[in-house]
Amino acid sequence: MDAPAGHTAEPSIGELFARLGDEAKNYARAEAGLYRAVARHRIGKARGGAIALVAAALLANAALSVLLIGLSLELALHVGPALGGLIVTAVVLLAAFLLVRWGAPKLAALGGDAEERAALQTGERLP
Repeated sequence: MDAPAGHTAEPSIGELFARLGDEAKNYARAEAGLYRAVARHRIGKARGGAIALVAAALLANAALSVLLIGLSLELALHVGPALGGLIVTAVVLLAAFLLVRWGAPKLAALGGDAEERAALQTGERLP
């Protein structure tokens, strides 16, 4: 029999399950996209901090080398090369300290910032 005019036929159970499957796939893709975007955002914010910390570690290593060389020269000559080595060491360690102070907070971005948490909470409230 034909459906009366103005009424639409109800979808079958199979069509409903097919639509449900499609909706579930779309939801899973959207969730995966969200997590990929969050990961990219966090990595982008932390990249500079990681580079600064590596540079600080290399500078600290160089400073220790300069200190040891300066002390070696002092022991060998008993004059003033140690003072020169200490001055260079202090300057390089100050630069390393400043890089660590700048870079360490940048790595906190790996845990997410307030803006990101607010966006995620807003997304959870959407129907």
